[in-house]
Formats: sequence, structure tokens, C-alpha cells
Amino acid sequence: MAQSASKTVSIGVSPQAIAKDDMIDFGDFASTEDEEIELDEFAEPWEKYDRQVTPSVFYPICLGEILNERYLIEHKLGSGGFSTVWMALDLQENKDVAVKVLRTGDCGGIELRIQDEIVQSVQDRSHLVTYSDTFTLIGNHGNHRVMVFPLMGPCLDRYTVTNLAISTRMSAAKQLLKALEALHNAGIVHRDLSERNCLWGMAPLHNLSRTAKYELLTRPLKITIQDIELWKPGELVRPIRVPETLRTEDFYLADFSLAMKVGDPVAQPGEPPLCFCSPERLHGEAPSFACDMWSYMVNFVELYQGGRPFHDGYIGGVLTTITARLGPLPEQWKGSYIYDDGLDSWYDQNRTPDTNNTLASELARYRPDADPAERELVLSIMQKVFLYSPEERLTATQLLADPSFKALMARYGC
Repeated sequence: MAQSASKTVSIGVSPQAIAKDDMIDFGDFASTEDEEIELDEFAEPWEKYDRQVTPSVFYPICLGEILNERYLIEHKLGSGGFSTVWMALDLQENKDVAVKVLRTGDCGGIELRIQDEIVQSVQDRSHLVTYSDTFTLIGNHGNHRVMVFPLMGPCLDRYTVTNLAISTRMSAAKQLLKALEALHNAGIVHRDLSERNCLWGMAPLHNLSRTAKYELLTRPLKITIQDIELWKPGELVRPIRVPETLRTEDFYLADFSLAMKVGDPVAQPGEPPLCFCSPERLHGEAPSFACDMWSYMVNFVELYQGGRPFHDGYIGGVLTTITARLGPLPEQWKGSYIYDDGLDSWYDQNRTPDTNNTLASELARYRPDADPAERELVLSIMQKVFLYSPEERLTATQLLADPSFKALMARYGC
């Protein structure tokens, strides 16, 4: 992906710059209690903007602002622990883009550095979402790094993925593995390979009016941030909903906010959501390619069967289901679990396996339509990565060459 990064410092036209349009339409303010409840569920907490609550604050934004004299903010894409992400119209190129506005602190510099490393050292970036522009917004409590990306479609969603053809899902699994291989070959660990960072492509919207975009993506529902005193206006906005008609077959790996070069001492702390986190990371071991492979396999299973292999809705969380499926954790890990809800039973080498709660039984439950030979291929693939010893897991390159993986992909023309 070609890069045209311009690393400038700007506060935009003005902190409250609003597009001058004869028919200004930037969504609707919440007018009912139900709409306010919906915003509470889908928008970021307002506390993210409050310096009294968090030392690293988000940058307040209103729909209709123009950032860096170029990017007209038209809708919300989402938010995470480090940033808010907005859909914007690039007024210079007349195309829709994603604008990621990071919180104050050093996270912006760290992510920019790893993005630059990816651009410089990863040979095949065709399925990696890398930035095209970057600049800085000056806030009241520090600077905010802004990164501009291509506009992508929805993230992987286990609740809707089974509506897609299995050939589409297996193609996505292969594309994701090739993206991970390219990253690993450059010595970079992603560290957050969860469904929220696995994105479908989206058909371009450049020829559509804002009204037409809102009809497709749902009109913005918003509320002014009022619970705290801000230095400039800001809004909480319900994110877009991408219809199936706009989703493409392309699949991408995004969000490198936790990514790191192997051996790099400067990296963000953190791990993926528990359902995607390898067990050794939950016992204090350092991030590795093998950790990414565990997370990849969770996404692979989700794509294939429409449900996660491990769940966190049990006493003790995700490790309770991991040990039910795979057997007891290594005894030497006992005492190193990083949270407070650990169970001695996880490490009991004498526990009796539950034959009704295995990878194979779950696979049969989710995919009774698949023939036994295909389920054996999938089980073989899972068993080569869902291993407690990181050293024994297949690498991305090895899995791409694995006979079972190749046979499964061949069944679906991938």
C-alpha cells in the first residue's frame, strides 16, 4: 500500500471548525431515554475525556469538524482503549478515510514508530491496514497523534459470520494467516489479534452524498459531552453499521497499537481480550510469534464454526474452558497466573478429561453439516496450534504449508 505520510503539527482550522454547507446535516441528537441508553452502550465512556479520571485523555470531536484543514468528520467508526476512530471525507482526494485520534501520552508515538517499521520492513502489506497520513492535534492536556487509514468494512463478528458462505470465511482465514506471516517475517508481533482487529473490505462511497452515506450506514445518533467541563465541544456518537451489500471479500489485519518488534523494550503494556489470549501470556510470559498464532487459531475457529473455541463466562474465566478442552496446564505455571481468580484445578495433572467438552465435540456441535473427513482436517489444524508449549506450535509459514490446512483450503478454492 503506497504511503504518503506528511508528519505535520496542526490544530486544524480551529478547535470547533465546522464545514460550511448550505444544508448542514451531521446526524441527530438523542431525544429519548432509549436513545441515550443506546449511546451509553455503543459509544466510549465520557470519562475518557476527563483529566480528573484518567491522565491520558481523548480529544473531543464534533461531527462536521475539519481536521488539519483536510479531513471532514462525517461519522463515527468506533473507539478503543487508546483512541477514537472517525469516518472522514478527505477534501483533497475526495475519498472517504478512517481517522484515528489517539489519546494524550506516548501511545501515539509508539504506534507511529511501529507503523513506520511495518511500512519499511514488511514486504507484502496487501492485507495489513497501514497509514497514509499523520499529523498532530494540540489539545488542552497535551498533543494527540492522528493517523489516517483507508476506510475498511466491519470487523469479524461471530454472531453474523455464519451468514456468509464457508468459502468466503475460509478465504478470509487464509488471507489473515498470510498477513500474519508477512508481519512475523519482518520480526513484528501483533499482540492483539482479536476479532475487532480483523476487518472485511468495504466498497468505496466516494461518489455518494453525505445523505446517501447516512442512509447506507445509519444516521449518526449523538449527544454533546456535558458531564465534564471540556476546553472545546465534543460529542459521543453511535458508530456506523455497515450493510452486507457494502462488504467485500477482502480481509485485513489492522490496529498495531500493541504491536512490537521482537526484543524491543519500548512497547505498550497489554494483551488481547481473554478469549484470544494465549495461556502463557496469562502466566506472565513475554509476547511472541507463538502468542499471535494462538490468537490466530481462535479467529480461524470462529470463522469456520461461527463460535469461539474458548469462553470466559465461567468461574475462573477463559482458562476454565481451555483446560476443559485441552487438559491441565503445565504444573510449573502454578502460582504465576496474572489475575486473582486462578483455580488450583487448572494445574491438577490427575483430573479426568470430560469427553463431552473437547475440541472435537464442540466442532461437531457447531458444524454437524460438515462431513467427518472435513472435521478431521479442522481438528488436525487446531491441534497443531492449541498447544501449551509455544515452541511446539506451528508458525504462520508452517501452517500455510501444512497438509491439513492446504487440503481444507483446497476444498473451498482458496
